[in-house]
Amino acid sequence: MQAIEADRLVVRLGKRNAVDGLSLRLGQGVHGLLGPNGAGKTTLIRTLATVQSPTEGTLSLLGTPANGALKSVRRKLGYLPQHFGYYKRFKVREFVEYLAWLKEMPPARIPAAVKDALERVGLSDRADDRMKSLSGGMVRRVGIAQAIVNEPELLLLDEPTVGLDPAQRLRFRELVTELGRQSCVLISTHLVEDVAAACTDVVLVNEGSLVFQGTPADLATAGTAKHVGDSPIERGYTALISAQSTGGGW
Repeated sequence: MQAIEADRLVVRLGKRNAVDGLSLRLGQGVHGLLGPNGAGKTTLIRTLATVQSPTEGTLSLLGTPANGALKSVRRKLGYLPQHFGYYKRFKVREFVEYLAWLKEMPPARIPAAVKDALERVGLSDRADDRMKSLSGGMVRRVGIAQAIVNEPELLLLDEPTVGLDPAQRLRFRELVTELGRQSCVLISTHLVEDVAAACTDVVLVNEGSLVFQGTPADLATAGTAKHVGDSPIERGYTALISAQSTGGGW
């Protein structure tokens, strides 16, 4: 069973198709979602997280149609949105416990699960601090902790490394590599180097459509020295986006 199965998926925002006839299948592993601003990445992630409803096409999550019993799917989901809201007066531990409760985790499991999630993001020593006292990077790490606290089968992360310093980004890559051995992890990011380092598979979208799906090595072969980028994978990204958008190279 694939964790994500989308066929000719359309998600309309106003008069525009933010996702436009996209077909995609993703299973276990770490998958990078790339694309320029306005490509439809966040809308796609929100739809997979059951926040946004599909307009047309079909979508199945963990074997359940997206128009079916979503409550059971949401228990198995982890989701970090691009703009992560939180209660400033909550302590870090309390906030992650609250999100675990919202995910309907068994109460007896929650304390140990929260402790483990905070350890994995390096925030054990800040567990009793108020959320309002944290730096932006720490808040992002709390967001990652709440996303993984229920050991999700499908983990959706929208720009998870924003605000993280280089050392924290390296630890994040190690964490998602570990999680991808058991789950389907989809990471939306602008940082091509994170995808190259952590992902087994790359999904490239532009103007709401699928442009490319393959390994980072496959993406690296799509570009040449004439394309913009500091690495082969960045040049491959540039080549595919420019060809799809304008019909030519840079």
